[in-house]
Parts: sequence; C-alpha cells; structure tokens
Amino acid sequence: MAIANLRFQPRLATWPVYLAGLLPALWYVYQIFHGDLGADPVKTLEHAMGEWALRFLILGLAITPLRREFGISLLKYRRAVGLTAFLYVVLHLLVYLLLDQGLDWAAIWADIIKRPYITIGMAGFLLLLPLAGTSFNAAIRWIGGRNWNRLHKLVYPAVLAGAVHYVLLVKSWPLEPLVYLGIVLMLLGWRVWRRA
Repeated sequence: MAIANLRFQPRLATWPVYLAGLLPALWYVYQIFHGDLGADPVKTLEHAMGEWALRFLILGLAITPLRREFGISLLKYRRAVGLTAFLYVVLHLLVYLLLDQGLDWAAIWADIIKRPYITIGMAGFLLLLPLAGTSFNAAIRWIGGRNWNRLHKLVYPAVLAGAVHYVLLVKSWPLEPLVYLGIVLMLLGWRVWRRA
C-alpha cells in the first residue's frame, strides 16, 4: 500500500548524480595506477564495471516503485541514472574487448557463440543501445512521448539479461549474483502486479 502522505522530492540538479556516478570508475582508475586490483587486474576491473552497471540499472528500475509505494519521487534523476548505468555497461564491454580479448574478433565471436553468459550479456547491451541513443530531449520530441515510453520498456529485458549474465558468469552459484537476480525479478514482478 502506498504511503500517500509521504512526499520526498529532492531539489538537486542532475549533474551531481552524474558526478556521483563517476566516482566508482574514478576509484578503479586510481587503483589501476597504484596496483591495487589484485593478481588479475583485468578480470577485477571487468567484474567491477559489470557489477556497477547492474547496480545502476537496478536503481533505475526501482525509481517507479519508490514513487508509487513510498512517495519518493526520483523521476527527475532517472535519465541520469540510466545513462550512468549505460556508461558502466560500455566500460564493462570495453574492458572485455580491449584488455581481456585484445580485440581478437575471432575469439570474441567464438565467445559470443559458445558461452551463453556472453551471448546473454551482448543481447542485453544491444537492447540498451536504442535507449541510450534516444535519451535526449530532441529524440523524445521526434519519437513522441508515448512511443518513447514504449521503447524504453526494453530496459526490463535488458536488466534481466544483465542479472542472468552475472549469475551464469560466476558458475559456482555464490549468493551475491542470486541476490541481484532476486531484486531484478522482484522489481519486474512488481510491474506485472501494478501493470506499471
């Protein structure tokens, strides 16, 4: 049940959200230069960028339930959160393509074909491309608000793909990827229940 009387609407500009979103990436840049990424820095960085991407995607998915159920309106920041999530998806992909695979396109293609977690991750990335490409005011006007809203529902399968990608990647079934998947399923289930 929504808490009707609670109305928390922060008055911050959106640029601090982008700035705060960059902090994890800057922290990892600092760690690169100080040799603090462990025995396999490429895998550590690849994993970290993917995990931050998933966190920001989940945060974006949580904005509507927070508003409807608790009166906490963060709608003004949804675009900033979504674009920050996409930035981390791109960083995750770039670490994989450049540092892990060395732009060996034959090996990359073989990975996409043979490894389900990479196939699913790439599918999630492709679903996010039109969302990032239309996340500016001129695109919204050109597409039309209703069509833009329909297009941006692609975030639902994209987030689910990201969570499944993480679960399949880890293979040993530790708790953390399953927690992320559970949160995603809960947020998507809420949308089915509320038809949001």
